[in-house]
Amino acid sequence: QVQLVESGGGLVQAGGSLRLSCAASGRTFTLDSVGWFRQAPGKDRESVATITRIGGTTYYADSVKGRFAVSSANAMNTVYLQMNSLRPEDTAVYYCAGRLGGRSEYGYWGQGTQVTVSE
Repeated sequence: QVQLVESGGGLVQAGGSLRLSCAASGRTFTLDSVGWFRQAPGKDRESVATITRIGGTTYYADSVKGRFAVSSANAMNTVYLQMNSLRPEDTAVYYCAGRLGGRSEYGYWGQGTQVTVSE
């Protein structure tokens, strides 16, 4: 089992920055990637960024490329999402999720952290 806990959300003005953290515990060595997802009211959940354990390969949604950066520390026990140049449309609940090696879906999810970007 893997437990994930997000932190770092809050209220920020447009153009500002926030850094989200995802603290992983348990059998974290079984994860081959960790992803950040978000869900805004009335919208489907979407993938924002992911990072792999081997090689640290990253992926970003087009909407956040050049503004967000995902990184990891301590053998992926902590994964960060640095968010710069925030826009009101970035407002959402942000979740981190872990994917087991060999699996296609993210099976472990945190409880989410609210990010609100004001005009």
